Amino acid sequence: MGDKTQLLAMLLAIKFRKPVPIILGILVATLLNHATAGLLGAWVARALGPDVLRWVIGVSFIAMAAWMLVPDKIDDEAAKPSRFGAFGTTLIAFFLAEMGDKTQIATVALAARYPDLVSVVAGTTLGMMLADVPAVFVGDKLAKKVPMRLVHAIAAAIFGLLGVLTLLNVGKLF
Repeated sequence: MGDKTQLLAMLLAIKFRKPVPIILGILVATLLNHATAGLLGAWVARALGPDVLRWVIGVSFIAMAAWMLVPDKIDDEAAKPSRFGAFGTTLIAFFLAEMGDKTQIATVALAARYPDLVSVVAGTTLGMMLADVPAVFVGDKLAKKVPMRLVHAIAAAIFGLLGVLTLLNVGKLF
């Protein structure tokens, strides 16, 4: 896994088993997030400061790890419509997952350096799509072959590790 959004894309594909709405949700969320990053991201980072931002992100990863360990009936849930559906859930999850992420910070820096906001947002969004769309298809295939309990355990371990590394500020990875 190169990035938490790839993990999120795989998990959403496993849950909903509908690649097209998930991909469209990723696209819209990324466009909104990166446009917001270009306009407001620098202000938020200054207002919170790097240490507070690191703690918010680290604790969020650990909370996600704990949540992944909560058993659910994913096969039953996949058959039932969810509150927001595959598109809405993906849009919300990806928008929030990108807050404070490397790509959002890179978008802020690029938007500060280059005056053409549309080109900056288009380029960073294309990069996200190239990274996350394959993960959607991998997740869709995994849903048919891997036990959900194992998927949840692996996801929890990855999110837990990311949370601890973020809190420890190891290598300034995040």
